[in-house]
Amino acid sequence: MDRRPLKVVAIALANKTARVVWALLTKGESYRAPELVGKYS
Repeated sequence: MDRRPLKVVAIALANKTARVVWALLTKGESYRAPELVGKYS
């Protein structure tokens, strides 16, 4: 599998973060970190 250039990855992560922040702001909610399922079992 070919790897994406670092700048493409950085932009994709920034886009994802911005969409999460926008959704939280528009809904008036606070961030809840996802639970780690099965990590310590």
